[in-house]
Amino acid sequence: MEQQSTASAVQAVERPRRPSRAVQVGSVQIGGGAPISVQSMTTGKTHDVEGCVAEITQLAEAGADIVRVAVPRPEDADALPEIVAGSPVPIVADIHFNYQYALKAIEAGVAKVRLNPGNIGKPEWEREVLLAAKEKGLPIRIGVNSGSLEKDILDKYGYPQPEALYESAMRHVEVCEREGFEDIVISVKHSDVFFMIQAYRLLAERTHYPLHLGVTESGSLQSGTIKSSIGIGSLLADGIGDTIRVSLATDSVHEVEVGHKILKSLRLGRPGVNVIACPTCGRLAGDLFSVVEEVEEAIGKRGFEKDLNVALMGCAVNGPGEAAGADLGVSLGRGRAHLFKRGENIGTVEQDEIVEAVLSAIESWEEPGEEASAG
Repeated sequence: MEQQSTASAVQAVERPRRPSRAVQVGSVQIGGGAPISVQSMTTGKTHDVEGCVAEITQLAEAGADIVRVAVPRPEDADALPEIVAGSPVPIVADIHFNYQYALKAIEAGVAKVRLNPGNIGKPEWEREVLLAAKEKGLPIRIGVNSGSLEKDILDKYGYPQPEALYESAMRHVEVCEREGFEDIVISVKHSDVFFMIQAYRLLAERTHYPLHLGVTESGSLQSGTIKSSIGIGSLLADGIGDTIRVSLATDSVHEVEVGHKILKSLRLGRPGVNVIACPTCGRLAGDLFSVVEEVEEAIGKRGFEKDLNVALMGCAVNGPGEAAGADLGVSLGRGRAHLFKRGENIGTVEQDEIVEAVLSAIESWEEPGEEASAG
């Protein structure tokens, strides 16, 4: 009897998801049960239109659903109409200090404006931005950051505690609601992963607005990936979060790649091949390191959209069970490997043939219903 694969068993489990209001950001819906989107931000100067659009296109090709651009100078605001026209994905204008740049961004046709309540200035300025956004049907992200909270809130709490981030966000949510403005996305980013998780949980319990998840100033590719995976992943596993941005001190394409890997690890992302690999030990029977690297590199280049778990295992202890439990599995032996498909051992191949055998099996993969119809 054919064993049920891990992938199909996991898909059968109902995933928790916090209900939230749907907000439309250009062609991408955030919240309201929509798929969790992945965002990133350009690192070049926004007023360099050609360079900015090229970077946005690169991020979009890597899988970014939405891209944010910084608008710290008047020439950046002036460049937004061309950037919006040339972008393949919705553009978010990141505004700090000068509310007039937000007004220009709205007029330029951006898909969303991010405001930092801690530095936008007078309440009447914030109100003017809200009214302009409301007239255009444009959403706003209330982007609270632990490094730029309002002075009175910092004085009250003494440190950017979760309650401080929550209070800052809700202060500005109330301003929006007084103006009848509800197309809001909220973020409460902190560089401390534990505090970040607690702040978002407060919002999730007490609001219905969609949440933009992220650990701010998380660090390098390695440390930032770890912090973001813990913070973002913990919340997503509980059904909290509607869009994510991984903040890394490296090429922003890596932010998109890590974001999709976080989603994939929770089976929340786009269809694609998920590789499971043995951690290796002294029982390892073969060069599993090379096999895993070559398979992952080849899968990345080919961009498979088949939603499969592929297990690459290195010994006879856990190998056969893990390989049999995946959609497609490999269990190394002495100089050769056993291949498994949906739990059934379908043969063996020499070690130097493993990578090609796995790729061939993915390319020819058919679901049971497809096989029946094809016959």
